[in-house]
Amino acid sequence: MSAGVPRLSVAAWREHNDDYLTASLAWLRLLLARGAGSGEPGERTERDERRLGRARERVLSLERSVPPPALVLLSAALGLTRFEQDVVLLCAAMELDTRTGELCAAAMGDPHQPYPCFALAMTIFDEPEWSALSPSGALRAWRLVEVSPAVEAPLVLRPLRVDERIAHFVKGLNVLDERLAVLLHPVESAAGPLPPSQQAAADAMKAATGLLQLVGNSPASTRALAGAVCAELGLHLYELPLGALPAGAAEARELAALWARESRLLPVALLVTGAEEPTQGQVLALRRLAERAAGPLFVGLADVCAELADLSSAYEIRNPTPAEQRDLWQSALRTDPAEDVPGQRAHPDLAGRMAAEFDLDAGRIARLAAGGAAGVRARCRALSRPRLDALAQRLTPAVTWDDLVLAAEPARQLRELADQARHRRQVYDDWGWRGHTARGLGISALFAGESGTGKTMAAEVLAADLELDLYRVDLSGVVSKYIGETEKNLRRLFDAAEQGGVLLLFDEADALFGKRTEVRDSHDRYANIEVNYLLQRMETYRGLAVLATNLRAALDPAFTRRLRFIVPFALPAAAERERIWAGAFPGGVPMEGLDVPLLARLNLSGALIHAIALHASFSAAAAGTPVTMPLVLAAARRELRKADRPTNEVESL
Repeated sequence: MSAGVPRLSVAAWREHNDDYLTASLAWLRLLLARGAGSGEPGERTERDERRLGRARERVLSLERSVPPPALVLLSAALGLTRFEQDVVLLCAAMELDTRTGELCAAAMGDPHQPYPCFALAMTIFDEPEWSALSPSGALRAWRLVEVSPAVEAPLVLRPLRVDERIAHFVKGLNVLDERLAVLLHPVESAAGPLPPSQQAAADAMKAATGLLQLVGNSPASTRALAGAVCAELGLHLYELPLGALPAGAAEARELAALWARESRLLPVALLVTGAEEPTQGQVLALRRLAERAAGPLFVGLADVCAELADLSSAYEIRNPTPAEQRDLWQSALRTDPAEDVPGQRAHPDLAGRMAAEFDLDAGRIARLAAGGAAGVRARCRALSRPRLDALAQRLTPAVTWDDLVLAAEPARQLRELADQARHRRQVYDDWGWRGHTARGLGISALFAGESGTGKTMAAEVLAADLELDLYRVDLSGVVSKYIGETEKNLRRLFDAAEQGGVLLLFDEADALFGKRTEVRDSHDRYANIEVNYLLQRMETYRGLAVLATNLRAALDPAFTRRLRFIVPFALPAAAERERIWAGAFPGGVPMEGLDVPLLARLNLSGALIHAIALHASFSAAAAGTPVTMPLVLAAARRELRKADRPTNEVESL
């Protein structure tokens, strides 16, 4: 038992509780028998009154014992009066003693009323209280007894039934109400101590009361911190998904009443979690829970809910710091920092690399490292894929640096970008830049140039070189005409990508990151809010983001200032086109008489060259011949017409 029971053996306490129930039921039977007798109290036999008095003294004596029996604990926890406690006993007796119904009917003088009711209780018990019948009284507000709605009779004559949870409690079985057990999930405490940064947050939360908003994009860290706080307070934590909150007011009141009762009968606390902003109905349900619960109510959300601010205090919940994550990886992997992990590129500090590329909670680090160092990065990358696959298109890079043909300056910038991504842990953490500034630690780049000049291919090369998953953001699934929806979509995208191991490619970024407009109406104002939100997220995003655009001039200058790299992609020059043509056909394609320098005179983008080579290969396969110059030139004419360009260049060759 809980609810204030001192420490002792469960068996000894239950034996004591059974003795109390036996004595209480014996006293109750005498009361009912007295109520069934004829004549006034003064006419009853002195012997019966002495028996009743002795039975009552026995009950009171057992109530004063230490520890007290369950019914007394219930009364103390829920603030019951003596009359209300006796009503609970009367109703529980129907479950504990089969003779109770017959005695109730006799006491009421009606064989058709073999059940407890308020009229009977007010007749047989001392100091009856009419307020006990009220819906706001303890008996009904705490759902201790149920008044039957099926019987058409005055309230005082309707059957009363003890709540099943309360019947179990009175008998000595204190378990979570079944109606709540189907909705809630127990949250297990973390296996080890919290990292220092999270322990500091947990210490600040321990002294708080009421509703605590835990704001962040890491549900696992939210659970870990709430669980740690509850463990130190001696509470068991249960989680309820935000979506499981009832929408109706009546159901919300019922849930709040049941949880308020549980929080007084058991050492429990509740964590409500959800990724979306609560609806009005959910806010009302949370307010009811917070107003009635005895213990803390944790609410884990992505953003602060302003409508709960008057009831709550807010705490920002983050994963362990990068330095702490490095220590966690080092401990979990138990590898020598200089060890060359089989199956992976040699790296001087695997734990440091993991901490730099991924943002994970302590529990996930332990689980992912359990499989050993080999393949650990692949396991981490796979972790974020389910969330990102629903928000963006995952591309599988099939190209390397050798496949990318660019001018010297763009190629140099791309190499520098890759170097910064590879050495960010050393610069940010070992050299102290992370502590020096909290902004601009993400690595972002703008790839600007005409279609087909290699922007997407360059992103593929970077992803392959850095061993990152490449996701191309589908703007049609992000931008919304509804106010506020674009920010929500972007928040989900960035939050999912923050786990790490991801290169985000925003194609046609000018449609999403365009110039902020002058405010002429409410739509302009909200459009600017979207851009400002994007600016803020790009500054704080710790990963690698590449923005591709055909129209650099359309981008907001305030936005481009926040980009680490701006890489121009121009149409290839003749020398570059020759290199592209030289590698345009796979090694297995039969070719005859191709004049690569001559083809390089065509002013084409890399994408068009690839399309021409592919089309010419199909034409050769259909004709049963090798790829020849006429087939290539015919394919070039077709692609130029598709692009609405004149074919004069082809004809002049």
